[in-house]
Amino acid sequence: MEKKYIFLDVDGTLVDYHNHLPESAVQAIHQAQANGHKIYTVTGRSKAEMYKEILDIGFDGYIGGNGSYIESENQVVKEETLTLEDTTKIIHWLNDRNLEFYVEANAGLFGSENFLQRSIPTLQAYSAYKGKSDPSKANAKTTFPDMIYGENLYRKDVNKISFILESYQDYLDCVKFFPEYKVGTWGGAGEKALFGDVALKNITKATAIDELLVYLHADVKNTLAFGDAKVDIPMLEHCQIGVAMGNGGPEIKAMADYITDSVEENGLYHAFEHFNLI
Repeated sequence: MEKKYIFLDVDGTLVDYHNHLPESAVQAIHQAQANGHKIYTVTGRSKAEMYKEILDIGFDGYIGGNGSYIESENQVVKEETLTLEDTTKIIHWLNDRNLEFYVEANAGLFGSENFLQRSIPTLQAYSAYKGKSDPSKANAKTTFPDMIYGENLYRKDVNKISFILESYQDYLDCVKFFPEYKVGTWGGAGEKALFGDVALKNITKATAIDELLVYLHADVKNTLAFGDAKVDIPMLEHCQIGVAMGNGGPEIKAMADYITDSVEENGLYHAFEHFNLI
């Protein structure tokens, strides 16, 4: 069988929203690699959020920050970050509006002064939005176990900055104030979004996959992408085959070439079987 390049979102695809990693997913990845296929994670997470349990699987590479960082076979292919000037400007705006946030860098996640406490109701709402059985247990320590507090937030190695939305107007004002950046929301659809984020423009999971394929001298016709959220749609559209997880949203299911089972129901393993990767 011709070598395939497989691109996996992490949250909601590889792991569930409690960071549980099904053993069947690990088994599928290892079997596919043994069959000669290459497997890369493609995620909004910075490298600091790729915890040991995930890294120990042994991927062939990693695309992080929704495309701002690319690594293959332990070689950095690309690292494009906000400058210190960018970061300073964004943090000043957030502080002026009394919005709590965290800075996402490959060196770590850095929480703002009151993020630990203020994030509790927001992360509980996020857990409920994702359909978890006991959202009251969600907090920053369980969701971001390695987040660092009390450190310098003004950095030049930042992939993006996420912030808690006190209202949807915070997002609208951020878009208006920062036309030079890509401003998005997550944790809910439209006005129900719980978080906003700010990153560099013109970078997506799809553009990063293209850059990686050029580096690997590989053809997009040999690619499969797996995801569960709207942010994954560009890479599912771009790759030869786009697979939506059973726990995915209606938008990604509507455009996917194939819908597999949910993370908890061994969706990755079943899809790998379906496409004869294992």
